[in-house]
Amino acid sequence: MEKKKYTPQQRSVLFVSVVTSFITTFMGSALNLSVPNIEKDFGISAATVGWVITVYMLTCAALAVPFGRIADIIQRKKILWIGIMIFGICSAIGVFSGGMWMLILSRLGQGIGASMIFSTNIAILVGAFDEKMRGRVLGYSTSSTYVGLSAGPVLGGFLNHNFGWRSVFIAAAAVSAVAFYGAIRKLPEEKKEKFKQSMDWKGNILYVLAIVALMYGLSTVTTSKMGPYILAGGVILLFLFIRIELVQEEPVMDVRIFGQNLSYAFSNFAALLNYGATFAISYLISIYLQVIMGYDSQTAGIILIVSPVIMAVLSPVSGRLSDKHSPYIMSSIGMGFCAAALLLFAFLPQEGSLIRVILNLSLSGLGFALFTSPNTNAVMASAEKENYGVASSILATMRSIGHTTSMAIVTVVVGAYMGSSSLNQASPETIMSTIHTCFYVFTGLCIIGIFIALKRK
Repeated sequence: MEKKKYTPQQRSVLFVSVVTSFITTFMGSALNLSVPNIEKDFGISAATVGWVITVYMLTCAALAVPFGRIADIIQRKKILWIGIMIFGICSAIGVFSGGMWMLILSRLGQGIGASMIFSTNIAILVGAFDEKMRGRVLGYSTSSTYVGLSAGPVLGGFLNHNFGWRSVFIAAAAVSAVAFYGAIRKLPEEKKEKFKQSMDWKGNILYVLAIVALMYGLSTVTTSKMGPYILAGGVILLFLFIRIELVQEEPVMDVRIFGQNLSYAFSNFAALLNYGATFAISYLISIYLQVIMGYDSQTAGIILIVSPVIMAVLSPVSGRLSDKHSPYIMSSIGMGFCAAALLLFAFLPQEGSLIRVILNLSLSGLGFALFTSPNTNAVMASAEKENYGVASSILATMRSIGHTTSMAIVTVVVGAYMGSSSLNQASPETIMSTIHTCFYVFTGLCIIGIFIALKRK
């Protein structure tokens, strides 16, 4: 019945938003299980092949906000279809990569395309629907994002196992072609409006350098001697960026809004804490299922699908409810469910039951569904129309930084308990202590997030 309420153009916007939300986040994690095969094919070190994953993540986070600003100035539809085109072409290049550097360059290009998509697809979606329908359609988009994130390792692992790692790039190129057709032929033309017209190049450069340094520093803080220094440099660059933006007439990011609009600031900070607290769930539980409970990787992947399936089913529902009820209250409740799930994971016994794991994953999926769509609704409702591109980009950046922070916490805890030992060398007791400690930390982050979320007006 709902579909009858959408115009053909609105359905096209929703379709493009859902598809691009899925494929860009899918490619962020789909190659994780392909790393050993890529390493073997090209005869390179593990450190080098790690850049296949890292360069995509860094590029997405660093360029999303600058492209959001460009999209707000020029035209969001144009930036979107150019981004999809770049993403698709670079996916095709990845298929035919004859060497490691060609593959890394294709991933860099994918990251550039994805950052252009992140900065526009949600902004275009929000602009195509009135306020009464915003939460509903954001529910579809955010569920697609989480399905892409969560299903990436599972589907990517399946493709890699059966068809080789290049098949992941083939799938990305094919989906991109469909999205490109929808974006260039089906999306409505935008009205030319006189929004802010100048680019803050100094702010853009500082922002990119700060985000790259922060994320790379977080990723290597315990594995590289330079990691802590790079992280500290990122913090300094971020403070310098904020100082410069405070006096700019037309900044790349109006940082003053974070002080003037508490709802906007707290909604973004809540997103950062939620992503930081929950992203590593699949990583830690996959270790628990395989190393402690003895399941193979394929079975573990199927079990882990529970959470994104619930997320996909319930996100549109929670988004629709956030149109009728306070998105602030709903997202706060969702954060509470996430905290409960994390706390239950912290008490998983060594001799655990599969039912208990599935119930915990179900609870976390419910928490994700109740948090993400209403919180995204709250963020976009707090932004002015002319700033939708930047608002969408900042939210995507919060996700990327949250993901990096989550894995950095895991790295620190693993180093504290296991040192340089591998999972095969560590005792089950040590692995369980590591998992428990990680979830205690993540529960703490989520509890802080609850109070932050409740502070919103």
